[in-house]
Amino acid sequence: MNILGVETSCDETSAAVVRDGVEILSNVVSSQVEIHRPYGGVVPELASRQHLELIQPVIEQALERSGCALSDIDAVAATYGPGLASSLLIGLNAAKGVAFALKKPFLGINHLEAHLYSPLLSVHNFDALPMISIIVSGGHTILAHVTAIGSHEILGQTVDDAAGEAFDKVAKLLGLRYPGGPEVDRLAKEGNRAAIPFPRSMLDDPGFNFSFSGLKTSVLYYLKKNPDAVVADVCASFQEAVVDVLVGKTLRAARHAGVRAISASGGVSINSRFRERLAAECQRGNLRLFLASAPLCTDNAAMIASLAFHKLHCGTASDWSLDVAPSIGLGRA
Repeated sequence: MNILGVETSCDETSAAVVRDGVEILSNVVSSQVEIHRPYGGVVPELASRQHLELIQPVIEQALERSGCALSDIDAVAATYGPGLASSLLIGLNAAKGVAFALKKPFLGINHLEAHLYSPLLSVHNFDALPMISIIVSGGHTILAHVTAIGSHEILGQTVDDAAGEAFDKVAKLLGLRYPGGPEVDRLAKEGNRAAIPFPRSMLDDPGFNFSFSGLKTSVLYYLKKNPDAVVADVCASFQEAVVDVLVGKTLRAARHAGVRAISASGGVSINSRFRERLAAECQRGNLRLFLASAPLCTDNAAMIASLAFHKLHCGTASDWSLDVAPSIGLGRA
């Protein structure tokens, strides 16, 4: 079964064709980073205009690369939330139009739920459940206990800034270019991780929630008191504080739930230090680790199409009246 997926939740226009939920025939992603870089963040109006221009050629390119014609598509899926409303509308309506014209099923997919299963798509193994899954991105930091496809429970999430948001804000304080996360990761390799004792917010809290706002503020005050601070040391010390919390909470959640598998997804999960530490701790604890490949960590349509296949297999499809849900969370399935 060939599923055409569409993703336009923020500033990437993406379309993909995935066969039987695991075989990625194509995954086209058109990034807008260069357009938004001068503004230090995503400008919603500019993002939606780019989506309007790119949505048709990106879908056509995804079909061409997959070797499939429109007549070979069995269902169409698109992200309906969360994200920027003006961006979501373009992808959702484009996907509905294609599905309606083809007289094929249409599925609206929760972007966060797609992230949840993207590490399993990377390894073609959707039987590696139950697991503890951490989603770390610019807008979300979520720990979930996943027991089956479509069955999960949120154990904890950020109470303020997401991890990726903290990376971008600290990068801006340091005068680094947007997007800040990769820049902090790059410079941190040259710095001393133990140079500055930044706080590990909520690490010792018995629950599984996260907080990164205080850490960001701590960096701000440190820079005001130390204007000549070594940027690489600040990056390394800040990054280590974030990673300590993310890895510590994830391992604790695995012990709490009694599971032997952990997965990580979302843009921040590409961070090299996070991957290094999580892999080492999982090896030490004899836990299986599933990491989404880099192309599946950022916004992409392959994970949308993959999850749509599994939902369709369970008899789930969406009504044509489905609207965008910009503020929807992961929820409890």
